[in-house]
Amino acid sequence: MKLTLKIWRQANAGVKGKFVTYELDNVSEHMSFLEMLDVLNEKIISQKGDPVAFEHDCREGICGACGLVINGHPHGLNSGTTTCQLHMRFFKDGDIITIEPYRASAFPVLKDLAVSRDSFDRIIQAGGYVSVNTGQAQDGNAIPIEKDTALDAFDAAACIGCGACVAACPNASAMLFVSAKVAHLATVPQGKVEAKRRAQKMVAQMDEENFGFCSNIGACEAECPKEISVENIAILNREYLSSAFSAEEQAT
Repeated sequence: MKLTLKIWRQANAGVKGKFVTYELDNVSEHMSFLEMLDVLNEKIISQKGDPVAFEHDCREGICGACGLVINGHPHGLNSGTTTCQLHMRFFKDGDIITIEPYRASAFPVLKDLAVSRDSFDRIIQAGGYVSVNTGQAQDGNAIPIEKDTALDAFDAAACIGCGACVAACPNASAMLFVSAKVAHLATVPQGKVEAKRRAQKMVAQMDEENFGFCSNIGACEAECPKEISVENIAILNREYLSSAFSAEEQAT
């Protein structure tokens, strides 16, 4: 198939970017979206041009590094799918495809379609971990956690931190990401030790990173490749308020 690609080109966060149009022929329907971009870059390099920078790692739908905004949708139109698992059979001959990076001040452009998601790392460093020394790891079957509780924790832990929720939100909010990390640890016994300060620290860091506020639009859940539920935001709010009351009681 023949495609017209309108791709955002930007040298770095300090300069203005623009869309550049490329024509690409003989695209196989069996290619993944990233393989199609590889073919485009081979063409650009053969013409002595600067290849399009984009992020990727596992290409197996696990890490989320491949996040792109495709025709206005983070990771493309297919629900529950990362960019690397989107295949060209979902496009038609003659299609015009617009490809751009995640748009958020907290995700500065490194080059072209690649953005820095270091802000997510700093949020995790603020409290998204269990630091208590529990000694040698126990056998998983020896830890008394009810099945439903474990399933809820696994559902929240499925978040891969790709940032699609931020890109989908008109306010560039990171609430779905933060809530998934908080809910995961708040659900299991190992996370209870630091529960009184985890939500406070992670939300404070989220605000410091200049993410927007949540207005319950729900686009984050709709565009999430791992289909993380917005119910986790309710858990985050509960954990945040609970920790705030605990801190107030200790102060009095």
